[in-house]
Amino acid sequence: MKKLKLIVIAMLVVNVSAFAQEEDNRDKMRVGAKVGFNKANIYDENSDDFVADPRYGLAVGGFIAIPIGTYLGFHPELMYSQKGFKGEGTVFGSEYKLERTTNYLDVPLLLAFKPSKNFTLVAGPQFSYLLSREDKFTGFGVNIQDEQGFENENLRKNIMGAVIGLDININNFVIGGRASWDLQNNHGDGTSSTPQYKNMLLQATVGLAF
Repeated sequence: MKKLKLIVIAMLVVNVSAFAQEEDNRDKMRVGAKVGFNKANIYDENSDDFVADPRYGLAVGGFIAIPIGTYLGFHPELMYSQKGFKGEGTVFGSEYKLERTTNYLDVPLLLAFKPSKNFTLVAGPQFSYLLSREDKFTGFGVNIQDEQGFENENLRKNIMGAVIGLDININNFVIGGRASWDLQNNHGDGTSSTPQYKNMLLQATVGLAF
């Protein structure tokens, strides 16, 4: 037991020493790439008759860390991000089940606060562009015309949102977490019969910065 305790203490000392010897990159401009996954869902404060379950998707992209002194910075990102939901609702009185996958190009423009060399807090607006979507329908009352109607909906492709997050920096490795939500709903001119909603997202990534 004593030997085991000594081994654990030795490992902790080595890890703390390595952590302490890491380079402080807060004053340096850095460019990097990252990959991870999204847990996406939707919300709509104006409708109680649409219930959705989350979907998991891919997140991949790059970022630039631009220092503004030691403790502040500007961190724009460019991310390919899969979102969507699983849910049920009604179209013209007919019940249906819908599984939607949406592919977005997200551009977060983040202000960074760097209290230490290992931790970065970020927050700011996000501009999202809808690249494509895929819908799968099941249930009674949904016919070919309804499916065509969904495919031809006048949906908003440019959406403004907000992001908050945290990065853990260990030398060139960056472990990131983000929470984002749309500030605009998916309807274009308001004529769409697709349920009105806004995207919300939890994202986890790992990346390299140089």
